[in-house]
Amino acid sequence: MPRVKGGTVTRKRRKKVIKLAKGYYGAKHILFKVANQQVMKSGNYAFRDRKQKKRDFRKLWITRINAAARINGLSYSRLMFGLKLAGIEVNRKMLADLAISDAQAFAQLATAAKQQLEK
Repeated sequence: MPRVKGGTVTRKRRKKVIKLAKGYYGAKHILFKVANQQVMKSGNYAFRDRKQKKRDFRKLWITRINAAARINGLSYSRLMFGLKLAGIEVNRKMLADLAISDAQAFAQLATAAKQQLEK
């Protein structure tokens, strides 16, 4: 019985990696060994940064809310606490959008938070 040669399977696997490495600089898009290392590393970066993106957006929203809150005479933490006491459940993404696009509506929320903090 002749031995089994894995040529087609190996070629298919290597071509898949080289295809993923398209656009990489230098040997990283040509040589299998280097390309494989870079594809693995790129996959790790992509996995990590999908989580990082969520953190970055939350930081951005908080910064925007804080800036708008200070215009209305509150700090970020006092505004959020006041909104919680008032029973107003608006997420940070929507608050940040209001702070930019509709300053008057944000001011009304800030006023409601202030009233609850004074009680």
